[in-house]
Amino acid sequence: MPELPEVETVKRTLTELIKNETVTKVSVEWPKMIKEPDDSTQFSVMMAGQTFKSIERRGKFLIFRLDDYSLVSHLRMEGRYGVFEQDEPTTKHTHVRFFLESGKELRYADVRKFGTMHLFPIDTELQQLPLAKLGPEPLSSDFSSARLKKQLERTTRAIKSALLDQTIVAGLGNIYVDEALFKARVHPEKTANMLTDDEVEQLFISIKQTLSDAVEAGGSSIKSYVNGQGEMGMFQQQLNVYGRAGEPCRTCDSMIVRSVVGGRGTHTCPTCQLL
Repeated sequence: MPELPEVETVKRTLTELIKNETVTKVSVEWPKMIKEPDDSTQFSVMMAGQTFKSIERRGKFLIFRLDDYSLVSHLRMEGRYGVFEQDEPTTKHTHVRFFLESGKELRYADVRKFGTMHLFPIDTELQQLPLAKLGPEPLSSDFSSARLKKQLERTTRAIKSALLDQTIVAGLGNIYVDEALFKARVHPEKTANMLTDDEVEQLFISIKQTLSDAVEAGGSSIKSYVNGQGEMGMFQQQLNVYGRAGEPCRTCDSMIVRSVVGGRGTHTCPTCQLL
């Protein structure tokens, strides 16, 4: 699933490709993806004539700023955007096509069809679901160790599960939670409200560092992720624990183990991350 670094990379690459492009029409092949309005035909009518002014990111969501609306898009498991010439053939997994005045197309493809799109009047999107309840951006000044500690003190869940809660921190997913916990030397099963002040501080630092490094590398291409230009991310080459079960820890040579925490596959070094 694309997490903050991957969505940030898609945002940056798409900005280069479609900024100031005007939509002439929209074709929706899978209407269930359109959540707001609940009529895909109305969605297409509202999008026609709109110009992409900018693209922003909130957590794992893309926000396409248009003349009159904000298009909020969640890639979910395997959603991807790409820009094509209009005469290029589409794949069977292409579900939404934005025809552009320049003769190009912005296409949204999604093998699992889990992605969603919401179209809101401009500047109202942050007050409405799905964005309204998101926690702070981990790479912004809104995110602090004090705020993280206050949030963690309120829950008895495992720290892995707490960090996956988008109301606590926006944008973290399975890959980067495992990586941040490893760097902070915190076991994923430790109860969130039992972390010491030092552990919270180290976790705060490791979250920011892990995400910053991943953004710089263009994200991680674990399965089908590519950026808006069809290029793979490279951060997977730097992963310390995620996807490395049975391989030696890069720090201590202990074997990385895989377990399940809160229903999610979890990767841990049993020596560096003592419970």
